[in-house]
Amino acid sequence: MHIHILGICGTFMGGLALIAREKGHTVSGSDQNAYPPMSTQLEEQGIQLMQGYKARNLDIKPDLVIIGNALSRGNEEVEAVLNLGLKYTSGAQWLSDYVLQDKWVLAVAGTHGKTTTSSMLAWILEDNGFQPGFLIGGIPVNFGLSARLGKTDFFVIEADEYDCAFFDKRSKFVHYRPRTAILNNLEFDHADIFDDLDAIKRQFHHLIRTIPSDGLIIAPKADDNIQDTLKLGCWTETQQTAINEDSLWQAQLKQEDGSHFSVIFDKQECGTLDWCLTGLHNVQNALAAIAAARHIGILPEHAIDSLKRFKNVKRRMEVIAKIKGVTLYDDFAHHPTAIQMTLDGLRKHVGTEKIIAVMEPRSNTMRMGIHREALANSLALADRTLVYQPENLTWNLSELSDFSDNIQICSSIDEIIQELRKEVAPNSHFLMMSNGSFGGIYKRLQEELL
Repeated sequence: MHIHILGICGTFMGGLALIAREKGHTVSGSDQNAYPPMSTQLEEQGIQLMQGYKARNLDIKPDLVIIGNALSRGNEEVEAVLNLGLKYTSGAQWLSDYVLQDKWVLAVAGTHGKTTTSSMLAWILEDNGFQPGFLIGGIPVNFGLSARLGKTDFFVIEADEYDCAFFDKRSKFVHYRPRTAILNNLEFDHADIFDDLDAIKRQFHHLIRTIPSDGLIIAPKADDNIQDTLKLGCWTETQQTAINEDSLWQAQLKQEDGSHFSVIFDKQECGTLDWCLTGLHNVQNALAAIAAARHIGILPEHAIDSLKRFKNVKRRMEVIAKIKGVTLYDDFAHHPTAIQMTLDGLRKHVGTEKIIAVMEPRSNTMRMGIHREALANSLALADRTLVYQPENLTWNLSELSDFSDNIQICSSIDEIIQELRKEVAPNSHFLMMSNGSFGGIYKRLQEELL
């Protein structure tokens, strides 16, 4: 079968492409403004990429078209699919129909931490001989790929609450039917498709309704929104997690930055984890992954040992260079809570050393101006913050300065680089945060600082 994917360079759709190819299908796809690491990953796998959405891309006469949720009516290639009467589906539906049937699905849902927690869980299974399949919205360094079929009945998936396609506005995760589910956290996000927090809670409850009664839900004790959602109705055993607080699963910090902690299950210590990651969010992620792994028979002490060899995910606090005493980080954080937790972990790790945060407000929610005050407050732990104001942003970022005096708005990448050059000093940390390519700043900054 020839499968053609519209929006193939998105993290989810790119993962589908890898799995479809591994299943023996011919795979091609179209996208625009493709950027690494996904574009590089696809090219390395020999998958044909077509730049831009055009009707002529369909001259290849595909047997099935998978349409990503970034495309809508009016798109030239979408209109051609409909006009030609081609068979089409969403990525989540294809995954459900052709990959996840008869699998033990371990799903990781939540506003934050899905990619990292999914990567941790997949690695724990891999390191303990389970050889799972997985589809993750990033590239785990331990694997070097964002998706694969695997060789057993276990499949780890990042369970996204975003919608499926222009013809299916349900959240992707309702298609996955997990037996083991991690609900990391729940906050308002994706303001382009959800009217309010209650709308997101309803979608999460739809997910809960699909989990079998002999399955398992893992959820943080302290997240009121998750607890409220569970109270809407739950038919599955739920195990709670907490940090420095009584819970069935708990982590006791030995280092404030989260780099060293013990894991306790049912009041018994299972072991300690001393690793390279920082931040309380990663402690929570690890605790949930360890709990999920236990559900399929991996002892907590073995999971802890595996995480000692976990190498994180590309673009999650990834150190991309060390130049003239400056450490450059690439991080995907694009929600105030994620930004705050990332900076908190870095601050606790480096102490009083200088942190310069550089941010591109690229997500749809950020571009709509949602969370303005929360965004400004989340950047407070940086000594200085440079925020990029692209020309087509619909609100004036200078409003952020009303809430914090460490924020400077920059109208170009050149201006950001110029300001960063002034900050070069030993033991400094430049943290660049964007869920996109950020105008190629990563490569340019390294060249400028040499």
